[in-house]
Amino acid sequence: MKIFKNKFLTSTFILMLSGLSTKVLGLIIKVIFTRIVGSTTISLYSIVMPTYSLLLTISNLAMPSTIAKLIAQKNDKKTLSSALIIIIILNIFLILLMFLVSHFIANTLLKEPKAYYLLIAMSLTLPFSSIACIFKGYFYGIQKNYPHVLSNTIEQLIRLTLILTVISKLIKISYVHAAVGLMLTYLFTEAASILTFSFCINKNVLKNMFNFSFSKNSAKDILNLSIPSVTSKLIGNICYFFEPIILTNILLFKGYSNSFILTEYGAYNAYAISTLTIPSFFISAISLALLPEISKYIENRNIYYVKKRLKEALIFTFLIGLTSSFIIFIFRNELLMLLYKTTLGTNYIKYLAPVFILFYFESVFASFMQAIGKAKITLKITILASVIKLICLTFLSFFKIGIYSLLISEIINIIVVVSLNYFYINKYLKYN
Repeated sequence: MKIFKNKFLTSTFILMLSGLSTKVLGLIIKVIFTRIVGSTTISLYSIVMPTYSLLLTISNLAMPSTIAKLIAQKNDKKTLSSALIIIIILNIFLILLMFLVSHFIANTLLKEPKAYYLLIAMSLTLPFSSIACIFKGYFYGIQKNYPHVLSNTIEQLIRLTLILTVISKLIKISYVHAAVGLMLTYLFTEAASILTFSFCINKNVLKNMFNFSFSKNSAKDILNLSIPSVTSKLIGNICYFFEPIILTNILLFKGYSNSFILTEYGAYNAYAISTLTIPSFFISAISLALLPEISKYIENRNIYYVKKRLKEALIFTFLIGLTSSFIIFIFRNELLMLLYKTTLGTNYIKYLAPVFILFYFESVFASFMQAIGKAKITLKITILASVIKLICLTFLSFFKIGIYSLLISEIINIIVVVSLNYFYINKYLKYN
C-alpha cells in the first residue's frame, strides 16, 4: 500500500495508535483516580502542576526533539552519551534547588502549605523522566516507533495498578497522602519506560550511551538546538507557573474566597483544559513524525518535500482539530460526566472549544521551526505571547470576572502564537 511507503505517514499512523492506546488508558486512569480521591485532592494536585510542568521543561532540556533531529541528520551515537551526562548534572542541581525553595513556593507563592510535600515528591521524579526522553529522541530520530507503543502501554498499566492498590489506601489516610502518592507514580512509570527502551535499543548503542564519554562537539550541537527550544517552552511554563499565583493573589484581593479560587481553577485546568487537550496525542504524533522528516529534507536541500510534508501535517491537524473541537463542544456535559462525574468546567469548554482548533497547530509549527533551524524565532514568539497573556491576566483579574480573566488571556495567547508562527513559516517558504 502507498501509505506504508511514505515513512512520514507510517510514523504518524504508528504514533497515533500509540497515543490512542495511551490516551484511552490514561482516561480510564483519570476517571478511576478522580472518583477514588475526590475534588479536594484534584484541586491540590492541579495547583502544583504548573510548577511540575516548569521543572519538567527544564530537566528534559527538549531532549526528544533535539536528539531526534541530530540522529536524523548525523546519526552520531556520541550524542547520546553526552546528552546523558548533561541531563544527570542538570537534574542533580534541580533536586537540590527544590529542597531549598519548596517551602517558599508552597507558603508564599501558592499560599497552600500542603503543596510542599508534592513539590518535594515531584523533584524526585525528574531524573527518570529526563533519561527516558533521551531514549525517546533516539527512536524518533531513526523513525522506529514500536518501542514507544510498548513503553507507553507499560507505563499506563503500572500507573493504573498503583492507583488501584496504593492510592486507594492512601486516600483513607488523607487527601495530601493521595496527591503525593499520585505524584510518585511518575517515578515508577518513567523507570519502567527506561527499562523498556533499554530492551528495545541496539546493545552497542546502549553501551555507547552509558560509557559516559563526553564529546565537546556533540554537547555543543545538543545545547545549540536544545537551549532555544527549551527556553521557548520554559517561557511558556514560567507563564503557566505564574498563572495561579497572579490569579490567586488578585482574586483574593478582590474578595473571592480561597476555596472558590481553588475549586474553579481546578475545574478550569483539571476538567476543561484536560478535556480539550484529549486530542493532543494525535497532534503530538504528527509533530514528532514531522521533525525527523523535515530535518532530513532540509539537510538534502529538498524544499519540494519540505513543503509537501508540512502541507500534509497541516491538513491532518486541521481535520483532527475541527472534528475534536466540534464533538467536545456539543457533548461537553456528557463528556465531563463520563470522565469526571461532574459538570464543573462546562462553561469554560463552551468558550474555549472553538479557539482550540487553532491551538492544535502550535505543536506542528514548533516542530517545523526547530527542523529548519529557526527555534530562536519560536522563542521570540513565545516570549511575546507569554508577556501579553500575563499582562491581560493581571489587567482582567481586577474586573472581578473570576476565572474568565484566565480564559480570555488563554484565547489571546493562542491567537498570537499561531498567527505569528504562520506568518514567519509562510515567509520562509515563499523565500525558498
